[in-house]
Amino acid sequence: MKKKLLIFIVTYKASFRLLRLIQKIPYKKLTSFNYNIYISDDHSEDLSTFKYIKLVKNRYGSNIKVNYNKKNLGYGGNIKKCINYAYKNNFSYAVMIHGDNQYDPKYSSIMIENLIRNSDLTAAVGSRMINKMNAIKGKMPFYKLIGNVFLTSIFNLLNGTNFTDCHTGYWAYNLKKINKKTFKNLDNNFCFDIDLRLQLVSEKKKIKEI
Repeated sequence: MKKKLLIFIVTYKASFRLLRLIQKIPYKKLTSFNYNIYISDDHSEDLSTFKYIKLVKNRYGSNIKVNYNKKNLGYGGNIKKCINYAYKNNFSYAVMIHGDNQYDPKYSSIMIENLIRNSDLTAAVGSRMINKMNAIKGKMPFYKLIGNVFLTSIFNLLNGTNFTDCHTGYWAYNLKKINKKTFKNLDNNFCFDIDLRLQLVSEKKKIKEI
């Protein structure tokens, strides 16, 4: 039986990027999964949002479910909405893609493959800083690069870890290894990812950078 994988896209006022984003998902490498795509718009209040999402659904509709939040839940709150959907529908794995196209979806299959091959992994994350030159080539502002290096060093010092990028928002989750309640108390805004990292590290759960 194929394992269930949820590819969820969190978006806010970025729906015009969705079609290009959807096209970049590596479908050919996901054929071994029973996968679905879940688009969650965080109350953009923009009529064009419905137009672009309808266009995506018409073209890729068989595997796509769309959610429009009735109020703005915040970045973390929107992720929680998607994660709750994954648990409710018995998905074993989930990967988060940002609707603003900040992270390339082509790496999503590599992240999931790592979770499958390494049963002791709880999560896989996309690091922009394993090769710092790639971050520069990807047009990361220099001040952000320096800030990321500094804050990641502080995180590692305080937690005994050796991550290269503690502030990435590109995550794949093994939901069978994370208690649903873990997500409940995480930040509803932009500290969600670092909160989750801290929680998993405190529980001695393994996170692999890709």
